[in-house]
Amino acid sequence: MAIPYPQVVLFGDSLFQGAAETSGGFSFQGALQTQLMRRFDVVNRGFSGYNTSNALKALPQIFAPWTDGGPQLKYLVILLGANDASLPRSIDNQHVPLPKFKENLRKIITHPNIASHKPKIFLVTPPPLDEIRMKVVDLANGYSDVSRLSKTSAAYSQAVRDLAAEYDNVTLIDLCKAIMDVAIAKTPGYEPTPGRPVLGDPEGGERGYLEQLLPDGLHMNPEAYQIFYGLLRPHFGSEWAGTNDEDKVGYLLPDWRTAPWLEEDIQTKASS
Repeated sequence: MAIPYPQVVLFGDSLFQGAAETSGGFSFQGALQTQLMRRFDVVNRGFSGYNTSNALKALPQIFAPWTDGGPQLKYLVILLGANDASLPRSIDNQHVPLPKFKENLRKIITHPNIASHKPKIFLVTPPPLDEIRMKVVDLANGYSDVSRLSKTSAAYSQAVRDLAAEYDNVTLIDLCKAIMDVAIAKTPGYEPTPGRPVLGDPEGGERGYLEQLLPDGLHMNPEAYQIFYGLLRPHFGSEWAGTNDEDKVGYLLPDWRTAPWLEEDIQTKASS
């Protein structure tokens, strides 16, 4: 019987679809798969444009219930909300009201198809929004005004924090805070103080280093993906970290030097 490798699934929107990209010199998915090579399969289920309502409807087509002999979903990383937080539109509407967004996320993490695998779940806050840049992009794409607001996006990130705190099997990955912290640290002269608009907010008029991390105001560049990977990386590998044989511990198939069939090959060659 073939060995079913346990899975780490990246489930979300274009921010995960883009995690496989290599053109900028860093691939989030590639880095994670390299870390977990021969122990887990990293599966990308990122769907550009999806909101939580789309993701919930599609979930049964993406995740099958666990069965003997099938691959087990060991870790589920969910990054949704950037599209839910967009402003309502009469056509091509991606907006999901905040209470519905939170309800959808709750249904996703407790869905029977997911629960049957008993995975460890990571809920990721969407990145901050550079609304200043977003408006320029939206107007260039033919919209009459900006499609997203930084304050609204921040509220959806807070909803993810609140929901993650309700479940023992859910770990929060606060990508929004991590990216903003780096942007602040790399913006000379910017000091966050109570009442001061955040970077990317038109009220403050300052983008700072956020313009480097979010080139179109919404999607992450390779440096931002590296920040993301830095948050997630410590949560994997405790089984083999610190061992004398860390290149092999946890392998689903043994190292070639210690494989049980190696001795058979040696004996076959010796007798031929």
